[in-house]
Amino acid sequence: MFSLYKYKNQRAARFLLLLLTAAIFLCGFHVDTLTAYATLEELEAEAEARKALPIQSNEIENWPVGPQISAQSAILMDANTGVILYSKNIHERLYPASTTKIMTCLLAMEQGNLDDKVEFSHDAVFSVPVGGSNMGMDVGQSITLEECLYGILVGSANEVANAVGEYISGSIDDFVALMNKRAEEIGCKDTHFMNTNGLQDSDHYTSAYDLALISSYFFQNEMLCKIGNTARCHFEPTSTQPDDFYLNNKHKLINGEIPYDGILGGKTGYTDEARQTLVTCAEQNGMRLICVVFKEESPAQFTDTKELLDYGFHNFQVMNISENEDRYNIEATGFLQIGDDIFGSSKPILSIDKDSYVIVPNVISFSDLDSEIDYSISDENRVAQIRYSYHDMYVGSAYLDLITESGATYEFDTNMTSTDVSVEKVEAEPDIEPTPEKDTIFINVKKVLITVLVLAAVLIFLFVLRALIANRKTAKRRNNRVKRKQRRRSYVRSDFDDFDF
Repeated sequence: MFSLYKYKNQRAARFLLLLLTAAIFLCGFHVDTLTAYATLEELEAEAEARKALPIQSNEIENWPVGPQISAQSAILMDANTGVILYSKNIHERLYPASTTKIMTCLLAMEQGNLDDKVEFSHDAVFSVPVGGSNMGMDVGQSITLEECLYGILVGSANEVANAVGEYISGSIDDFVALMNKRAEEIGCKDTHFMNTNGLQDSDHYTSAYDLALISSYFFQNEMLCKIGNTARCHFEPTSTQPDDFYLNNKHKLINGEIPYDGILGGKTGYTDEARQTLVTCAEQNGMRLICVVFKEESPAQFTDTKELLDYGFHNFQVMNISENEDRYNIEATGFLQIGDDIFGSSKPILSIDKDSYVIVPNVISFSDLDSEIDYSISDENRVAQIRYSYHDMYVGSAYLDLITESGATYEFDTNMTSTDVSVEKVEAEPDIEPTPEKDTIFINVKKVLITVLVLAAVLIFLFVLRALIANRKTAKRRNNRVKRKQRRRSYVRSDFDDFDF
């Protein structure tokens, strides 16, 4: 909207169009006002009806009951694990409006250079509606890619999203194709983009779940979090952009109108068909939660987001898997070795990833979770994955990592497949509470040493025993020979006694 108040020679056509629109508006003011009031009542009735829509996560036994909100679709997801804490029609295809720009900025960060200059073409500027969000860029002007990201995420500038698409892919159409390809790589099943900015198109849609997946990649980037969490930014004149102006973020949890601790960023969106859409990310209590709400009426998109974030942070907890897992023993089927000094610094060959965790309701314990082993892991340094669920609701996973680092004298082959490892699930005795025990998943090198030593001791014992038996037989034969000699000598003496010399 900033550009509507900037009178530039190249904007004469737009200015005349605005005057014409204003004249039509004044002529039909009375009728339009009555229609607007009727529409507002209808929108309020629709919003109230959406509160009665089923919330799938509330149907899970012992799962915290989530709030009834007026969004058509909503999701609360942990950005790091993909665990879903709240779900309401999360796979329904809806219009994302300007939250589309999360994908645009993700691709810009992945494939662009922040210091590069982005020039604005005629198509980039004039392919967007006059009344749409923009920052007043003219054909031929240029700003850095970093400034473009501020323009998109803070000012929701449509023409800037187009210019970034041309900068990355050469044309807007090619960039849109790249957006769809990247969405497929991320795992989106209900997403199809038609433009860079979210302007209304019947074939431009996504789902709350898919957009949360895309956002999980977005909020892993510190620079995107910084820009997306900016309340107000200042653009100063340069040789390629002559205007001095400010852009203000309309996201109320970012600009401070609705204070909230731990906000990492977000993006607003609106079209007449999409209604209000909003993406927000916040971090508290070791959880980085992404909230997506689709098809709301202002200001409910902000208040409902705050309520959903509170629901997540207050009703769920993080549990480190390696510190709590005591139901699996992992033994080698052979003498597995690692390149450490096995006489002084041996380590387990397999270990659970120390950073893996589950997110579970506060009212349950780790022992309440179900788990299963998946051996179809393509990573050469990972042997298997343990996936955890609660009443079929995925709550986290951990990898069994193959330890390959070594600083010792000896080097051994550490290539391993799933057939080299036996994973045994230990069932707890009924009515007996299992005793937590650390490091229960292991390959015990000491067992190998003890086995070797025992075998060596047995062999030595048998060798000594055989030697003793042999020596005893030899000594007996020697004694017998000595006795025979003594008897012969005694016979000789007795014979000589009969003669007188």
